[in-house]
Amino acid sequence: MLPIDPHADLGRRAWVPCPSCDDSRDCGDCGAARTCSGHWRYLLANTGSRLHLQCPSCTHVWDHETGFGATRS
Repeated sequence: MLPIDPHADLGRRAWVPCPSCDDSRDCGDCGAARTCSGHWRYLLANTGSRLHLQCPSCTHVWDHETGFGATRS
């Protein structure tokens, strides 16, 4: 298990399902595309429409392409 990134900031969060632990699968708020207090991810950085995220539950780190704004090829 990785440690939480030292640059992670509680003020920078995103609500994206974690591809590793899928801890939000049974959450009614997450299922309805609403923000909830328990299933957020650290937003470590972004480049255009690509987000670099870390899950506080399992510490998995991944990139997520949102498809909004300036997309990458």
